[in-house]
Amino acid sequence: MRVLGARFLLSFGVAATLLVLPVRTDEPKTFGTGVSMTEVTSIARLLKEPAAFEGKTVRVEGTVKAVCAHMGCWMALAPNDAADAPTLRLKVDDGVIVFPVTAKGHRAAAQGVVERVAATDSEGKEAAGEHAKAEGKAKDAAEQWHIKATGAIVY
Repeated sequence: MRVLGARFLLSFGVAATLLVLPVRTDEPKTFGTGVSMTEVTSIARLLKEPAAFEGKTVRVEGTVKAVCAHMGCWMALAPNDAADAPTLRLKVDDGVIVFPVTAKGHRAAAQGVVERVAATDSEGKEAAGEHAKAEGKAKDAAEQWHIKATGAIVY
């Protein structure tokens, strides 16, 4: 009888503890205007032929590989979480959208306009250089295309 009573108390204690513990739900976090487009353009295709998408609004999905550590003004997405996966930079207006560094490693979706980084775009050039450095590439090897993002969702 003592064993049954002890088991009951133990079971009751475990159940009560589970009811009191906070339930962790990682809700998606929306940035900017969010993502309204449903059709996804693959990151691999965008990286292969960015000029074909210049000026077009696209939705991309992938794994966040890097985030601007200074102002949260860009985020790099890869099609998967492989260490050597190529990345595409999402650039936002400084202070309008701020991506948290904690987004790194999470899945994300974003939409915006595909743009060539102009030679006179100092912010874009700086972001491209920082992105290249985050990938372990020379600063001058930075890809000169990005998505000017209007919104994103980090899962």
